[in-house]
Amino acid sequence: MPGRPKVVVIAGPTASGKSAFALCAARAFDGVVINADSMQVYRELRILTARPTPVDEAQAPHRLYGVMSAAEACSAGRWRELAAAEVDAARLSGKLPVVVGGTGLYLRALIEGLSPIPDVPIGERQAARQLLADIGNEAMHRLLRERDPVMAARLDPGNSQRLVRAWEVLQATGRSLAAWQSEAGGGLDADFLILVLDPPRAALYAACDRRFLGMMEAGALDEVAALERLRLDPALPVMKAVGIPPLRRLLRGEIDRARAIAEAQQATRNYAKRQATWFRHQLPGAHQSSAQFSESLWAETFPIIRRFLLTGES
Repeated sequence: MPGRPKVVVIAGPTASGKSAFALCAARAFDGVVINADSMQVYRELRILTARPTPVDEAQAPHRLYGVMSAAEACSAGRWRELAAAEVDAARLSGKLPVVVGGTGLYLRALIEGLSPIPDVPIGERQAARQLLADIGNEAMHRLLRERDPVMAARLDPGNSQRLVRAWEVLQATGRSLAAWQSEAGGGLDADFLILVLDPPRAALYAACDRRFLGMMEAGALDEVAALERLRLDPALPVMKAVGIPPLRRLLRGEIDRARAIAEAQQATRNYAKRQATWFRHQLPGAHQSSAQFSESLWAETFPIIRRFLLTGES
């Protein structure tokens, strides 16, 4: 297939129906579904990450699901290399790459490229996490504001992960993370059609709650117990997946089942809210849909994808 590849990107918060949307697109347009969820890459977390079922996988090719061990730390850069290779493989086989996921950083890495941030030494990373544990989010945010007011202004003090990242980069490189991000470049040489699902908040939260109850019925607690037996480093990304911390506490007898479910549901709703906010502002040119995936939404979207494939118009 000559020319630049055409890539359909389907994004949105958890429980918005992205996977069903991607599967419909892949079936309708002879596509390959390529995962862009940072937790679905881990093979040990099929239930808790709501990976596509074997039935789904039989209906269209699925790539980058369960391809890494929980003992590894996947990064945006690593995922981008894998995803770029899958896009190229799809192009060579005459199939449409359908990239789907809720990890905004991964999608941005593919579409826009990555900032040339040097690797942060493990010692600096551990020191940043320890500082947060010692003084708390608010105090750490004040320290960051004193040294890096531009980056601090972008961060919610309650977002521990981003706060630690900004601090460790500043400590390790002497430059603001904002300065590094301004040098981003090297997006994939492709034409992108970006579709974002943004359901009403109440409907999204209800879907999050229902889905977690379904996960518990499907064996999520057993999945976490198996993960515990691996005795992994608590700092690994997989150990921070939504739902895992309260289920680990349940297994240790620190809280009861009802409280664990309630905490996991709350964490899922909080995560969905952050994702929805990010996607509203960080993917310019995206087609935004204020609904969960449904047959009626597919009927509205099908012509958009077809036009993109025929004319390149996004």
